Amino acid sequence: MSARSETVLIEACVDSVASAVAAVEGGAGRLELCDSLCDGGTTPSAGMIATVKTRVEVPVFVIIRPRGGGFLYSTDELAVMRRDIDMVKQLGADGLVFGALRPDARIDTDHMALLLDVSGSTPVTFHRAFDFTPDLDESLDTLGALGIVRVLTSGGAPTAARGAERLASLVVRADGHLTVMAGGGIHEDTIGDLVRLTGVRELHVRATRLARREMRSDHVRTRVRRPLPDDEAAWEETDADRVRRMVAAANDAARPPAFTSALGLNQVGAQRSAGS
Repeated sequence: MSARSETVLIEACVDSVASAVAAVEGGAGRLELCDSLCDGGTTPSAGMIATVKTRVEVPVFVIIRPRGGGFLYSTDELAVMRRDIDMVKQLGADGLVFGALRPDARIDTDHMALLLDVSGSTPVTFHRAFDFTPDLDESLDTLGALGIVRVLTSGGAPTAARGAERLASLVVRADGHLTVMAGGGIHEDTIGDLVRLTGVRELHVRATRLARREMRSDHVRTRVRRPLPDDEAAWEETDADRVRRMVAAANDAARPPAFTSALGLNQVGAQRSAGS
């Protein structure tokens, strides 16, 4: 077994410039940059990536995920991901984060190969789609064969702390050929034990606090946020039938009122009275 480094690297998962700067100030050695972290993280905008790169000097890995909810991707979604990889590389990303699964929840090696082809020499982390696979050992071997340099995992458990024993076995199995990075519900009171129990030398954290800017408004009850689906594999998608019904209803409402025909009859009666 190869000797383990005694240095621990903290990767902070961030979704704003302010969070990126704060994470580096706190000592994070790498960032994973995302959008929509409330939905597990999706690809951030070009503006976000470019601005973060100007504000920090640590490596910035960018997630490539076209939507929340599950990791089975259509042909169109794969096309989006490939274009995003091109864009992210041009903006100077130091690494990429993505993953794709098959309907049986095993790693989709065909889709991964397509994405890795566009990635070129840019290092890739396979994200926590790994934890949804049925056999973590098999998945780790598959990722190693694909040339993935790092896997983010909680050991298949709801949190990394609860998956510590499994994480430890994955670290041993990887044997330094692939980095096992612990992530999932890591807090100040669990991180020390996690390092001691598992042997991981990279940890993925959020470490957030609530932030708020006061805005004076009379519309205090107006809301634009909605709760996410309880089903981890589900996401919201536009329904063509609902759009069709809305288009029809809106056009029906825009037509002249039905009483116009009755109004025409009244006009005829008035003309007859005038002529009598």
